[in-house]
Amino acid sequence: MNELLDIGLFGLTQIFMLVGLFGLVVPVFPGIVVMWLAALGYGILGGWSTLGIVIFVFLTLLMIAGTTVDNLLMGVGARRGGASWLSIGLALLFGIAGTLLWPPIGGIIAAPLSVLLLEYWRRRNWGEAWGAFRGLATGWGLSFVVRFGIGVFMMLLWWLWVWQG
Repeated sequence: MNELLDIGLFGLTQIFMLVGLFGLVVPVFPGIVVMWLAALGYGILGGWSTLGIVIFVFLTLLMIAGTTVDNLLMGVGARRGGASWLSIGLALLFGIAGTLLWPPIGGIIAAPLSVLLLEYWRRRNWGEAWGAFRGLATGWGLSFVVRFGIGVFMMLLWWLWVWQG
C-alpha cells in the first residue's frame, strides 16, 4: 500500500509540475511558483531527505530567479524601446488586472496594449509608441525562454530528488 501512495504522490506532483511548466506560456501565470509549491508539497508529504532539502533550496533559488527575471526582462525590453517607468509600472498593474478580470488572456492583451496607448498618449507619436511596444514584446519573449528553461531545470532537479531520495 505504501508503494501505491508513493506512486500517487509522484503522479500528482508531476501533474502540478507540468501545469506549472506549460502555464509559463501565459506570461502572468505563476508557473514557476506552481512548480515550487508542487515540490514543497512533495517534500512535506513524502518526507525530507538530505538530498531533498538541498535540492529544495536550489528550487527555491530558481523560483526566486524565475519570478524576478520575468518582470525584469519585460521592463528592460520596454525601457530600451523607449517606454517610461510609469508606463512600465502601469502595464504591470494592467496585466495583473486583465488576468484577474479575463483569465488567462486578459493580461496578455492588457499589458502590451497599455504600453502602446500610454506611450502614444505621452509622446503623441505612433512610431515611438510602437517601439516601446516592440521592446516589451521582445523582453516578454526572452523572459519566456529563460523561465521555461528554469522550469525544465526545476523539473529535472525534482526528478533527481525523486529517483535518488
